[in-house]
Amino acid sequence: MGKPDTRRLDRGIREANRKLEAVREREMWPLSGPERRAIVRALATGTIKVARGNSTARADRKVETAWSAAETRLIAEITALQVERQRVVNEAAAAKAAKKSSGWW
Repeated sequence: MGKPDTRRLDRGIREANRKLEAVREREMWPLSGPERRAIVRALATGTIKVARGNSTARADRKVETAWSAAETRLIAEITALQVERQRVVNEAAAAKAAKKSSGWW
């Protein structure tokens, strides 16, 4: 009985962390389609407001809300992957302990 196979989960965690850092740097590539649309729509609305000489406060809030929602989604994804990885490791440890305690190696 060797180590549990967590490569898939480790890769997912690394990828999600990379995406999270990109979102914090305000890069668009890790965003989902609806998140991209929300940000572009808010930016377009802000641009129109500037052209008309109006306040862009609402559009700015919408952009920040969209970025924070993307960040929250990625943090939740990372947490779920870490919980799943820990479950796999604990399950493998319990199986190994049960096998050793049975006296049958």
